[in-house]
Amino acid sequence: MIAQERTGSNVTTLELFFDLVFVFVITQLSTVLAHDLTWDGVGHVALMLGLIWFMYGGYAWLTNAIDVAAPVNRAFLLAGMCGYFVIALSVPEAFHGSGLAFGIGYVVVVAVHTGLFASSAGGLAPQAILRLAPGNLGNAALVLVGGAVGGTTQVVLWTISVVAIWVLPKLIGNQDFEVAPAHFVERHGLVIIVAVGESIVAVGVGASGLAVNAELVLFAVCGLLLSASLWWTYFGGDDERAEEALAALPTRARAVAALDGYGFAHYALLLGIVFVAVGLKSATGHAYDASSTGEAAVLAGGAALFLAGDVWFRRVLRIGAGTGRRAVAAVVVLATIPLGTEVAAIAQVAALALVIAAGASELGRFAQVRTS
Repeated sequence: MIAQERTGSNVTTLELFFDLVFVFVITQLSTVLAHDLTWDGVGHVALMLGLIWFMYGGYAWLTNAIDVAAPVNRAFLLAGMCGYFVIALSVPEAFHGSGLAFGIGYVVVVAVHTGLFASSAGGLAPQAILRLAPGNLGNAALVLVGGAVGGTTQVVLWTISVVAIWVLPKLIGNQDFEVAPAHFVERHGLVIIVAVGESIVAVGVGASGLAVNAELVLFAVCGLLLSASLWWTYFGGDDERAEEALAALPTRARAVAALDGYGFAHYALLLGIVFVAVGLKSATGHAYDASSTGEAAVLAGGAALFLAGDVWFRRVLRIGAGTGRRAVAAVVVLATIPLGTEVAAIAQVAALALVIAAGASELGRFAQVRTS
């Protein structure tokens, strides 16, 4: 079967091209929250990411199961990419006028995904996707109608859709999907790299037009170290362990673990990265000033979400070394909020980088992994 033949880490350039759209999506979500740092803004971003990540993850499952090199498959994947690009373009005003465009793009993404999975995947995957298809397409219709109507109705319908699409695979079952571990792990790792890169880009965007003085350079370095600590937390030698853990599971159990670890837990990781990016962007140019409560909270909350998602991911795959430290760090990072509001933004960013790095620190094993 196609998925079983993919034994190497063979993420294709087309998939990397697809990830360029995801860079744009993350940038757009960060922009939305930076301009509306309220509970409504947080809710809107959480809803949009819930919809977008479910189907984006669905495309990772799709390319894990089909021959991406086939010309017809490539053509349909590009069509799905076009749908995602429309979604990304409509994100900033999705709750203020461009919801219909978001919904149209979403319907295209779901339809292409369902059709390509059903026609090109091997094994039991076509039957499995057809069991999910009515729910996926029904939820896409809710997104379309909600986007067209707008207002409170949109929020309600999109909330129902987010809950339904994530619960549906649990109710119907996803055990018939086959997962090729090497490709699957690398595919999701690249998505995390892309998203962490957005937290670095956020500093650059925030610095646009500012003088490159000592304050800006120092803050930029602290922001880079914070991003590096997120990278270290996720990748510090455990990408190999994740692949081994996934490969060791029976086929049906592997599909369940893939959904829990790379679906649910990675949603928390990505939302955390978006929050961190917003906090860094807001603080750039004001490093020595005290942050507002919202700015300090989104920065610390993003770090806490990322750490909690990492703990969740590790426990699903039972690569639990260091989860205790990470869980403690997820709580401790919230204590940095007063540093931001009472001292200075740069003090909070530096403290977050230190706390996260300490939570992820397994220096002896890390060095052993890198030198072996």
